[in-house]
Amino acid sequence: MKTWFITGASRGFGALITERALAKGDNVVATARNPKAILDRFGDHANLLAVALDVTNEDQAIAAAHSAIQRFGRIDVLLNNAGFGLLGAIEEATAAEVEAIYRTNVFGLLNVTRAVLPHMRKARSGRILNISSIGGYRAGAGFGVYSSAKFAVEGLSESLHAELTPLGIHVTAVEPGYFRTDFLDASSLSVSSPIIEDYDGTAGAVRRLAAEVSHNQPGDPAKLADVLIDFVDAPNPPVRLPLGSDTVAAIENKHTSDAEILAAWRSVSISTDFAK
Repeated sequence: MKTWFITGASRGFGALITERALAKGDNVVATARNPKAILDRFGDHANLLAVALDVTNEDQAIAAAHSAIQRFGRIDVLLNNAGFGLLGAIEEATAAEVEAIYRTNVFGLLNVTRAVLPHMRKARSGRILNISSIGGYRAGAGFGVYSSAKFAVEGLSESLHAELTPLGIHVTAVEPGYFRTDFLDASSLSVSSPIIEDYDGTAGAVRRLAAEVSHNQPGDPAKLADVLIDFVDAPNPPVRLPLGSDTVAAIENKHTSDAEILAAWRSVSISTDFAK
């Protein structure tokens, strides 16, 4: 039996994984800004602890981790799932929108991770799953600010992986592509209100495509949840886990593009070393 600590557990991937972990007989500390939404969905369950947590509040994160330890004695899996998106050209994004993205998607993830790690280090055991995105591996027009935050999640995950593996704690950045959740709805995706006509063919086109794709994405959220429930038992988990055929294709395309850059610019790239 494992004890999960899940942020953003009231809906989306967080709720699906909470549901499956409980069905498996695991304990779940399910957090959300409004824990009543968790109780309304899952009811009174002996293995469930619903906790109020705004991930941008470091004191709340520390208190939630302590509540988890007091109730279940340990935290085996941390799923950093809370987050939201921002759609718009970088110039269209306001300072407040950029700060909000980083406050939740990056600083919030750091708050919760730092709150949980002392308990995992003491146990010399644990799994941390950071929900990133294909946007954390390959950026594009319209999602620049969001992708930059997920790039930060990727960098943090790689460093945590290096720092924590010797302590028996495994860290993985999970990289979903387009999955059929409410991510492209207003509940999870903010859209920059300033519209600059010059970006109509780039960020504007992505904005229109997002409206068309919403709830028609190729990825099955239930299958992703099933994968992650099994994944926490993998003996040698990778530092990143791409999920979705669109993610795999995007990563392969970026590898090809980067190889072409190295081939074309190799002589310039290595010319900056001191002469031997």
